[in-house]
Amino acid sequence: MKPAQIKFQSPLFILVFCIFAFASNPSAQTKNYTQYVNPFIGTGGHGHTFPGATLPFGMVQLSPDTREDNWDGSSGYHYSDNVIFGFSHTHLSGTGIPDYCDILFAPTIGEPDFNKTKSTFSHQNEKAEPGYYSVKMDNGVTAELTATTRAGFHRYTFPENINANILLDLIWRDKVLMSRLEIKENRIEGYRRSSSWAKDQIVYFSAEFSERFAAPYFAPDNTRDYVSRAWVDTVLGENIKVIFPFDKPKNRQLLVKVAISPVSIEGARKNLEAEIPDWNFEKVRNDAKTAWNKELSKIEVAGGSEAQMTNFYTALYHTMTAPNVFQDVDGKYLGLDKKIHNINEIRNPRVSKGGKKPPTSDSALTNVRASDNYTVFSLWDTFRAAHPLYTIIDQKRTADFINTFIRQYEQGGRLPVWELAANETDTMIGYHAVSVIADAMAKDIGFNYEKAYEAAKHSAELNHFGLEAYKKRGYISMEDEQESVSKTLEYAYNDFCIAQIAKSLHIKSVVTSGVNDRLGSEKTNYYKSEYDKYIRRAQFYKNLFDKQTRFMRPKQNGNWISPFAPNEVTFHFTEGNSWQYSFFVPHDVGGLIELHGGKENFSKKLDELFTTEQKLAGRAQPDITGLIGQYAHGNEPSHHIAYLYNYAAEPWKTQVYVRKILDEFYKPTPDGLIGNEDCGQMSAWFVLSALGFYPVSPSIPNYDFGTPVFREAKINLENGKTFTIKAGNVSGKNIYIKS
Repeated sequence: MKPAQIKFQSPLFILVFCIFAFASNPSAQTKNYTQYVNPFIGTGGHGHTFPGATLPFGMVQLSPDTREDNWDGSSGYHYSDNVIFGFSHTHLSGTGIPDYCDILFAPTIGEPDFNKTKSTFSHQNEKAEPGYYSVKMDNGVTAELTATTRAGFHRYTFPENINANILLDLIWRDKVLMSRLEIKENRIEGYRRSSSWAKDQIVYFSAEFSERFAAPYFAPDNTRDYVSRAWVDTVLGENIKVIFPFDKPKNRQLLVKVAISPVSIEGARKNLEAEIPDWNFEKVRNDAKTAWNKELSKIEVAGGSEAQMTNFYTALYHTMTAPNVFQDVDGKYLGLDKKIHNINEIRNPRVSKGGKKPPTSDSALTNVRASDNYTVFSLWDTFRAAHPLYTIIDQKRTADFINTFIRQYEQGGRLPVWELAANETDTMIGYHAVSVIADAMAKDIGFNYEKAYEAAKHSAELNHFGLEAYKKRGYISMEDEQESVSKTLEYAYNDFCIAQIAKSLHIKSVVTSGVNDRLGSEKTNYYKSEYDKYIRRAQFYKNLFDKQTRFMRPKQNGNWISPFAPNEVTFHFTEGNSWQYSFFVPHDVGGLIELHGGKENFSKKLDELFTTEQKLAGRAQPDITGLIGQYAHGNEPSHHIAYLYNYAAEPWKTQVYVRKILDEFYKPTPDGLIGNEDCGQMSAWFVLSALGFYPVSPSIPNYDFGTPVFREAKINLENGKTFTIKAGNVSGKNIYIKS
């Protein structure tokens, strides 16, 4: 097959942009891609990432905690800090709300003292790479961390001739509902149940020390000055904090293995036995590096600067730190119904009450069989680029994500919005799980489509968060619900996604049903009527477009709210203003252009967005960062907008702004992310845009061209084939696609 040739042009250069598909390169996995990953990127500024040890999509994120709370401490670590409180086993990557940081261990020296458990440190004595973290603290202790999927491995090297201690802090961070500690020789086990963003989170743990400890010291609570010391079997309470003394450890080193589980202490113990059966720290570290190289080798890029290579592979790394495995090695996991399930068992699907259902056959009710179970779904963020990236390089895992969605629908009553540790937080807006489902179907990724459609429709027919007014009136008004404009626009996009699922099932039923197949005919008619219903609702965005100002505007009692300023951040919008949300019609850009009176007017409006001198006004909103005019790359509603010039017949402007964002808003430094990482979305935008394309409307199998960063990129697909992009003379100036 002759490769497609796409030419780039600048005033001085012309280059050829070629796309090939051919057999994969088996040597890709032998390269060391981890050398380009800098886990400290995003730990400063407002990136909210963590630098510690984790595996791709792993359940454990073993990382240092440098602050207890606040917005910039959401991940537990901030690069501006110089104190380490300890090392805990769960961390969120790039969120805007603090949580996790569970089961904290810290090395101390000398006589046990609960007032001296933290230590200062310098970044000069700190190192991080995928699957490994180390720091020499000012108390003289060197801490090294590595991880498996469900377990963390600590190695502490103490100063010579000094007593060594290990602190276990089950009080650390969020509110403790109850905790338990069991002490068995050199093993300690227990759980921590807490409430924060996740209102009811439980983490079980099983830990082993490489040496036996002496009688431990207990702090009865977090306020008293004294401690008690005793051998006990079990401690139960809300304020467990213990120091385990070891005298002078052999070779100055102590090793600690800690596995966690969402199910039980026994589950944590099984995870530890399965994943770290011995005391070989270097083997676990090397295995982690191998696992990361395998994942990072899915995309090979070449022909960029050192900074571009670091930005790219760190971004790819960050897209793989969440979602996270949420099941034990034996297949057990905690469901949204707070019951223990086993992923290896066949489950009967929950049938929702009420509402019209599609005609079904035995084959249509195929149960959701075994697939890995996951948690941490930041869907308002990740539906835009992270999940579309997974449909390219991680199709099996994409199916697992969606099967997890379906299980959560069965167990919790609806698809996830922002699910965290078997808790639905209802953070952010929309029902964007339907976008992930529709996009995967558009790419022909396999799962139970009919069950997924049932779940998707269920989300759209609820009456909470303004949906009742949206369905009745065709938009949400101020008197109905806050964030009325943003919710109307995002519901319209979600309904378009549901229409695409129905369309796919309609086509499938037409193909598979016989002439005299009554059930097939009923299905065909049902999905056709469902498509018509949701594609009509997808047009509701038009009801909030003001043709006079050519902005999306809030309404009250049927009238435009006045006064109105598009740069004002108000409660009518979600983490944004009218400038940013007036372009959120990814599913019908053509219809939006018509509302503006044609491509020329639409392009002028885009120009205004990027060049306006208006400043943000109204509510203080720290998420709105990375401004070019009123375009805000530091928050997700803007992420597709630079690509809209393609629809206005001015693609060179897309190429200019995409390259500007790539070059100016992503840096190989701790403050190198312009906004919250948001569980991979900020980085996924970089990965796809650096490859030269982006999905403006997930659920449609189309990509919009931007401009590639690298002279060559190879995407190694799961089917054994390789997709190659070549742009031989691309540079910072030579960015334009000629034809």
